[in-house]
Amino acid sequence: MSAPHNPVGAPARYAQALIGLADDLRQAEPGAIDRIAADLEGLLSLWQGDEGFRRFIADPRLDGAKQRAGVFAILDRVGTGTEVRNLLGVMITNRRLSALPSVAAAFGMLLAERRGQQTAEVTTAHPLTDTQRAQIVARLTEAGFSGVRLSETVDPAILGGLVVRIGSRLYDNSIKSKLQRLQYAMKGAA
Repeated sequence: MSAPHNPVGAPARYAQALIGLADDLRQAEPGAIDRIAADLEGLLSLWQGDEGFRRFIADPRLDGAKQRAGVFAILDRVGTGTEVRNLLGVMITNRRLSALPSVAAAFGMLLAERRGQQTAEVTTAHPLTDTQRAQIVARLTEAGFSGVRLSETVDPAILGGLVVRIGSRLYDNSIKSKLQRLQYAMKGAA
């Protein structure tokens, strides 16, 4: 269920094209990039929180017409803007709709890089609350990271706790890792 950490290839190209489009719109609409980013973040949140939507996006058996009808109905319901709607139309035509999470992640990374923000990739067993997000950002700021933006992934396999990757640093405080360390320690004592 997680999007790739460093999207490359087609997802990065789609994200770069969307950034370029937002730049072109900047003259007429200064807040276009923020609006587009909010649309993509909303879709990524929907993807993360709705298993049915995830299955629909990833289903290779659906033809373009069915994908287009389903996706556009969802986009209309959530009020997604023209640019993201057109992007998804192109992705459906190119049979790349399953790359939506990677495209959203790539767009977020490009935007954060442009704004001088650092992206902290946070993996948890359950979705974070707003309070937990604020606490994580506060701790990372205390640790010397500035302009931190969170990229969240839910992975039940870590059982609990969290894993944070920011820059080249990895902080693994997951229950899965703790159990593995305990297992290694017990093997060494035997």
